[in-house]
Amino acid sequence: MLAAPPPRPVPTEPLPVLYQDRHVVIVNKPAGLPVHPGPRGGLCVEDWFPMLSRRADGPWLVHRLDADTAGCLAIALRKQPLVAMQQAFANHTAQKTYWAIVRNGPKEETGRIDLPLVRENTPTGWHMRPEPKPKPADAGKTAATTLWRVLGRGKGLCWLELTLLSGRTHQARVHCAAMGWPIVGDTLYGTADAQGLHLLAQGLSLPLEPVVTVTAPPPASMQGALRACGWKPDQE
Repeated sequence: MLAAPPPRPVPTEPLPVLYQDRHVVIVNKPAGLPVHPGPRGGLCVEDWFPMLSRRADGPWLVHRLDADTAGCLAIALRKQPLVAMQQAFANHTAQKTYWAIVRNGPKEETGRIDLPLVRENTPTGWHMRPEPKPKPADAGKTAATTLWRVLGRGKGLCWLELTLLSGRTHQARVHCAAMGWPIVGDTLYGTADAQGLHLLAQGLSLPLEPVVTVTAPPPASMQGALRACGWKPDQE
């Protein structure tokens, strides 16, 4: 007989909320907090769901963020807005904007990255890798496009605004690394260090009625590098 799984941990403090109405809650997810339960245990965003709603069904994650990425994360409180928001992400009427601190950085001020991505499994785990020439049958499944704009520069660093036109896993991280400017603190696609991933889901716009637009403040772990690139605390 299989043993019952251990009970999930119970949060003692609420997640920071950026926006809330009866349809959706947008939280400022801390870096290092996964959205789903994982093999290493510990808290995840779903452990806060009972605090957000006492309805019999839901809440539901509208989209996802990497565990190491901080910032805007939308959680639907009702099924109908969940479907509407997921459709908005699918047809690109919802917009996600990221801030990233990268090493070196591009010479130009703006640009576009069109680079398909595929998941690769290895004996030690999995990662995403570029697939410049996918098979025709896989082209739609692997396509990934990122728009970028330089917001500031510092010594050996560059502050980028990234707009993801597709939502592939690790897309911002792999695209930046493939261009030769890995995100600071990216131990999987860049250089291992202890700074923490300098990637923030900074802005989120959802085409609801009325339109919901929120921004997340950068975490303390990113602020030193942002200042080195010209950021000031009122630039949220």
